[in-house]
Amino acid sequence: MSYKLLNGKEISAQIKNEIAEEVKNIIAKGGKQPHLAAILVGTDGASETYVAHKVKSCEQVGFKSSLIRYNTDVSQETLVKKIIEINENTDIDGLIVQLPIPDHISEDKIIETIDPKKDVDGFHPVNIGKLTIGLPTYISATPKGIIELLKRNNIETSGKHCVVIGRSNIVGKPVSILLSQKSETGNATVTLCHSRTINLKEITLQADILIAAIGKKEFVTADMVKEGAVVVDVGIHRVKSDKTKSGWKLKGDVKFDEVAPKCSYITPVPGGVGPMTIVSLLQNTLSASKKEIYK
Repeated sequence: MSYKLLNGKEISAQIKNEIAEEVKNIIAKGGKQPHLAAILVGTDGASETYVAHKVKSCEQVGFKSSLIRYNTDVSQETLVKKIIEINENTDIDGLIVQLPIPDHISEDKIIETIDPKKDVDGFHPVNIGKLTIGLPTYISATPKGIIELLKRNNIETSGKHCVVIGRSNIVGKPVSILLSQKSETGNATVTLCHSRTINLKEITLQADILIAAIGKKEFVTADMVKEGAVVVDVGIHRVKSDKTKSGWKLKGDVKFDEVAPKCSYITPVPGGVGPMTIVSLLQNTLSASKKEIYK
């Protein structure tokens, strides 16, 4: 079967152009420039890369961005104080704290301290709760990006069996909720699988749409995928390679070369879900600056 790539790079570029155009119009009418603040703790390589991409993307669409850095040994109290200060700063529309954070700081406490109105990552329990019951909210960037990728490629979700591998609060759970909701990009029958699922292969072979977000390199192999399935690979793993300048290559949760020939559509890694995640964060920030969700 000849497959088509779900090209996140291309679609995210289209959406960035749409956002940039809207920001230009807002500013031309005397409106406020959207402003995203990011907090980065420590010097984790992957986190540094993600934050750099986010800051660069803000520039590309005409947003203002602020990056606040802390050393790994920063206290929870200092971090909480800074978040409260940003919550109260009326110029800042959106705030993200780049995860993971060091073990001595409670991730839950940090997420809960962010004002839900500025939680453009969509991780706050209030926003997760609103998502669950179908109220307007900030949807976590990766699930939002996945849905947008399916929508812009005219991939039908209604009545389809969608299998999600991975039950994280950031990807697996929210994307399973979105796909099962009564909406234009939902109405799927969703099975949520994880590390304790028995007969995983039997279940994935039933999937019309398979979303791999398990965090294990090349976990999904050809014998787990039915002919003609749509496969979305959320994984991102750096592996050593003597074929690239950097000495690294990015792989996903799906063994691309052997799975792709069975698919109707598949996301590449890199260039699939990653760019969509960043552009979804921009969409949420624009929405926050326009006070679309929280008046």
